[in-house]
Amino acid sequence: MTDKYYTINNQQTTEIKIKGSKFIGYAFPVSTKEIALLKLNETKAKHFDATHNCYAYQLWNDNEHRTSDDGEPTGTAGKPILFNIKKYGFNDVLVIVTRYFGGTKLGTGGLVKAYTEASENVLELCEKKIINITNAVKVCCRYEEISLVKRIVNEYAVSVNEEYMDTIEIIAHIPLSKTEQFITKIITNTNTKANAKII
Repeated sequence: MTDKYYTINNQQTTEIKIKGSKFIGYAFPVSTKEIALLKLNETKAKHFDATHNCYAYQLWNDNEHRTSDDGEPTGTAGKPILFNIKKYGFNDVLVIVTRYFGGTKLGTGGLVKAYTEASENVLELCEKKIINITNAVKVCCRYEEISLVKRIVNEYAVSVNEEYMDTIEIIAHIPLSKTEQFITKIITNTNTKANAKII
C-alpha cells in the first residue's frame, strides 16, 4: 500500500534553441484536471503566436494522464513529455513545451529528441515535494490516558490537531498502511479507555 507520492514544489521554466526553433519548457504543480487545463490555457494565451503548445500531465488521482502533440506529428511531443514525468516519478504535474518554429524542419526523430530535452531540462530544475497519503483518525481519550495516547500518536502521525475539553479529542493523520495498526494500538494499550476511528 502506497503512503506517499512525489510532486514538484514550484513552477519552473527553461528554454532551448535547436536549428532556429525555440522550445520553452514549463512545469507546473497541479492537483486536478481543472487546474491543469487552466494553466494550459493561460500558457496558450501567453504564447498565442507560438507554432505549438504541446503538453502532458500526470495526476495521482485515478492515475490519470493526458498528452497532446498540438499539431506536431503523432507521438513526437506529448509522449516524450509524459515519459519524462514518469521517469522522474512525479504526479500532479503539468509540463508544457511551447515551440516557435525557426524555419528548419527537424523530422520525427529530431522532434522527439527536442521535446524530450526541453521537458527533461525543466523537470531537472524542479524541487521534489512529498505528498503523504493518510487517513484522518479521531482519537478520544481522558486526561488520564493522554500521555500514553500522545506517545502512540507521535509514533504514527504525519500531522495532528488537538482539542482539550472535558475529554481530549485528537485528529491524527495516519499513513494508510499503518491506520489499522494505529487504531488497534490506541484501543488495546489503553484497555479500551481511549477510542479511535477513521473519519
